[in-house]
Amino acid sequence: MVVALTAALCGLSALTATAATAAAPSAATLAAAGSASGTPPTVPTPTTLTGHIIVVQISSLMDPIQVEFLRHAVVSADQSAALALVIQFDSGGGIVSESALDNLATTISRSPVPVAVWVGPNGSRALGQAYVVFRAAALRGMAPGTRVGDALSPTDPLYRRVVDDSVAANLGITTPQLDQATFGDFVVNMDGMRVDGHVLHTAKVVHVNGEPRRQPTVSVQFQKLSLIEQLLHTAASPSVAYLMLLIGLLLIAMDFFTGGVGLGVGCGCGALMLAAYGLGTLPIRVWALVLIGVGVFGFCVDLQAGVPRVWTGVGAIFVMVGSLFLYRGVSISLLGLAVGVLGTPLFMVAGLPVMIRSRFSTPTIGRQSLVGEMGVALGPVEPEGTVEVRGAPWRARTNRATPIAVGDRIRVVSIDGLLLEVEPETGGARDAHH
Repeated sequence: MVVALTAALCGLSALTATAATAAAPSAATLAAAGSASGTPPTVPTPTTLTGHIIVVQISSLMDPIQVEFLRHAVVSADQSAALALVIQFDSGGGIVSESALDNLATTISRSPVPVAVWVGPNGSRALGQAYVVFRAAALRGMAPGTRVGDALSPTDPLYRRVVDDSVAANLGITTPQLDQATFGDFVVNMDGMRVDGHVLHTAKVVHVNGEPRRQPTVSVQFQKLSLIEQLLHTAASPSVAYLMLLIGLLLIAMDFFTGGVGLGVGCGCGALMLAAYGLGTLPIRVWALVLIGVGVFGFCVDLQAGVPRVWTGVGAIFVMVGSLFLYRGVSISLLGLAVGVLGTPLFMVAGLPVMIRSRFSTPTIGRQSLVGEMGVALGPVEPEGTVEVRGAPWRARTNRATPIAVGDRIRVVSIDGLLLEVEPETGGARDAHH
């Protein structure tokens, strides 16, 4: 079950990365941009490039990693003498502080290099904090079928309102010339636009079969987050941080009950560290986080007893309620919520007990046949510990207050769930009857 949870998490991350890669404009796409009239793109004739533009992509929720990335992109564009910095947006909001957002918006609005924002491709959006960055840019365009709005300022016409590209153009929020379906068309249509005294030259008119076409005259330099930054950005996703939390707790519980060598604890601690970063960045409810922790502990109580009882129900309810109310203002995806709420009880009630039985039992004998068998204590049993019977380690406890030291011989007197009831080889109840 842990493998299934991990696979689901990796699937979510891979799906996000695949979507971002599919949406990323390539140099070939830019070179094949069509005319402003929207006619199909044609392969341009070779031309001399007169400069370059820097392109960055912002997807999912804006977090401190992406805010710093954008600020660095503005500085990099100025230092490299780029003609423009172009931001491709698809973000439903942000989770950064108001001061950090204001500083970024000011940096973009005062950038010595013109900053342009394109919301695309179809289905993309720039809402909330992302819309603040969108409005700070000097040039703004949207692809058909995209949305912007949910402004934070009451003075903005899109305060608590979301509109599509046509309404945004009518309100003067975007430039109709830049409302293009493809990134390539957006770039070539920036040609001739003036920003603070700068006139952008990104294309030239050529004639193909007697018809005028716009052909790009700039090269494109894409900037991306580093591997570590991508990892932290992914960890700050609501669904990923939530699943990392559960996976970390379940891996530690698995290693504890199966008597592992520490691999599960190590992986669990790594998952909890990523979850801690994500949850520290996201707006969470502390009481909901505590409920999830108590819920997993509740499952462990009944797992120790060997049979699902009241604590199993309490754990299931606590995990469900904690999951539903974990975040403020952002939400877990339905797939992530289903994996967490349904997968956690399934793993703790069905999956982990099977792992424990396979770990602490031998396939050639039934557990009841262990009654009366002799063994040795692998650690102190005071009153619980680990013993070895028939060459296999077992969780055990004494049937009386008498502690058993390491290396003492023991006798199995009964079985309670997954625990062996044991007593010392000498001085036990069986000896008292002789």
